[in-house]
Amino acid sequence: MAVHEELPVVVVGAGPVGLAAAAHLLERGIEPLVLEAGGSAGSAVAAWGHVRLFSPWRYDVDAAARRLLEATGWTAPDPDALPTGSELVERYLTPLAATPQIAARLRTSSRVVAVSREGADKTRSLGRERLAYRVRVLGPDGATHHVRARAVLDASGTWGQPNPVGTGGLPALGEVGSSAVTGPLPDVLGTDRALFAGRRTLVVGMGHSAANTLLSLVELARDEPGTRITWAVRGGSPRRLYGGGTDDELPARGLLGTRLRDAVESGLVTLATRTSIERIEPVEPAGGNWPVGTSGTVGTADAPVRSAAPAAPGGPVRVQGTTRDGELDLEVDTVVGATGFRPDLDMLREVRLDLDPVVESPRALADLIDPNHHSCGTVPPHGEALLTHPDTGFYVVGMKSYGRAPTFLLATGYEQVRSIAAALAGDREAADLVQLDLPATGVCSTDLALDPVSGEAAEVSCCGTSPVSPEPVLVTFGAPAGSLGFATGTAHGRSADEQEDPR
Repeated sequence: MAVHEELPVVVVGAGPVGLAAAAHLLERGIEPLVLEAGGSAGSAVAAWGHVRLFSPWRYDVDAAARRLLEATGWTAPDPDALPTGSELVERYLTPLAATPQIAARLRTSSRVVAVSREGADKTRSLGRERLAYRVRVLGPDGATHHVRARAVLDASGTWGQPNPVGTGGLPALGEVGSSAVTGPLPDVLGTDRALFAGRRTLVVGMGHSAANTLLSLVELARDEPGTRITWAVRGGSPRRLYGGGTDDELPARGLLGTRLRDAVESGLVTLATRTSIERIEPVEPAGGNWPVGTSGTVGTADAPVRSAAPAAPGGPVRVQGTTRDGELDLEVDTVVGATGFRPDLDMLREVRLDLDPVVESPRALADLIDPNHHSCGTVPPHGEALLTHPDTGFYVVGMKSYGRAPTFLLATGYEQVRSIAAALAGDREAADLVQLDLPATGVCSTDLALDPVSGEAAEVSCCGTSPVSPEPVLVTFGAPAGSLGFATGTAHGRSADEQEDPR
């Protein structure tokens, strides 16, 4: 018999994987309690609601969640249609959270701030395995509460923990608190348009968040004269994001990367490689007025460009550091930090974790997803056995289970929680039998996934690939050794960056 079976399993986060975990636990007769920091289920997804997934609905809905929904008369969306993040929330996560089974077990505006073993800090070993978990929660009333649990599934994700744009994993001087620095995936063509129209933007990063933003800015620049775009990457070349061209085993692969490469080669986007950003500081106003449209590029100053667009909050900033070509001294209105995410581990300080020192994922999973070695493809199905930690009954699942690796598959998260629910129910055979009916290559999400001419879905993958059939979705933007996936025509992983531009 499991210890403390009378207590619930606490699920941290009511995103797609957290709600799927609740559905699978319910099917196993285990009581879940879902604690969501936001005001409603799917709050993090709603934050990038303008992004259109190019993974169709058939791969976006968990099987146990579907069974709960269908019992309420829910009508499934067209399995081949491509939802936006907002549609994923409105047509799937909100109805799922409203089912009687989950609604009664969901607490919103309830932020988990710490997890520990009841009555024992991390250093105590004697009898530790017999202790319940104690989850500290900041509730909607502003008061702190404690919840006892038999097990904890941390599905809180990484959306609120962006990596800094500064060098060495540290914020640049002046970065923290700067109103000119935005998070990833701003709604360039929608609600955030005024921050970018006719203004100067620096986009930092070399993932698909950066590519999406850059291509949105290119589209904006067609309608808004004076819109200037600079792209800074830390590596020696963006070729890994561009894709493998004619060497790619899938000829249509690389649509996203090809469009971005064309924008750079045509001069619509100014590229700076081997960029190290050291300082971001406000530009002093001249005569009490902020300069209008003064432009800068890497190491030089262009002629002023006039713009009637409203000023970005706080006025322009000067970004300083180095690039491959020497000094970086750039004046811009907005800096988009599309540098990826990292897990919040502070809340888990008193839990005994076995994390990979590089990726900060469960150690057994790290070799499959380390971005130093993998840049495309699908991670093999994995479940409870690869996600265990020294504190039994505690699991990090979903995007957070990938630590700092950038290519988490949503459908993979569904299989994680299915396996864990089976293990908690004592069904070892089902827990170990992990499998997914997925195509072999990984995918990512893009707000530019519709063909600009036909308006139909354009298929793009996590390595700039195009699948031969519909594929599952990446929530934020790994591939194992072996036969899974298709060659991209480029060497895999960050180590290849050093070989692609010898200058």
